[in-house]
Amino acid sequence: MKITFLCIGKTGKKFLEEGEEEYLNRLKHYIKMDRIELPDLKNARKLTKEQVKKEEGQLFLSKIPQGDELILLDERGKQYSSIDFSAFLERKNISGIKGVTFIVGGAYGFSDELYARANGKISLSSMTFSHQMIRMIFFEQLYRAFTILKGEPYHHE
Repeated sequence: MKITFLCIGKTGKKFLEEGEEEYLNRLKHYIKMDRIELPDLKNARKLTKEQVKKEEGQLFLSKIPQGDELILLDERGKQYSSIDFSAFLERKNISGIKGVTFIVGGAYGFSDELYARANGKISLSSMTFSHQMIRMIFFEQLYRAFTILKGEPYHHE
């Protein structure tokens, strides 16, 4: 199974970029993974929130690998413990699917088309984080999940 991570725009903060790279490098030992940063919309300031969501949604939909399940990182999604998230990934892995694509949306969330295409939604917290920060948090949780699955000493209950 391969994981694809899609997001809009660059992180822009050195400490977050370093954190992302740290966890992405660690993840290489466990799974094939692509991080795809789509460019910010050039005309976003001239568009309504709904137009921004629709245009970003079209960009995202064009980048989802064929055959992948789509999981949106969404504040209204299901919350998992780290143990449960690792079990979720293991079920996906043994199900025989080609890959899973996770998407962090833009500032206004997701388009109706993305919600319709999604196979599920996950919330990392009921708290609100910046879209830039959530990337590093998600990569850390992915890494944690794979260390749990391998029985490695990273996660402590």
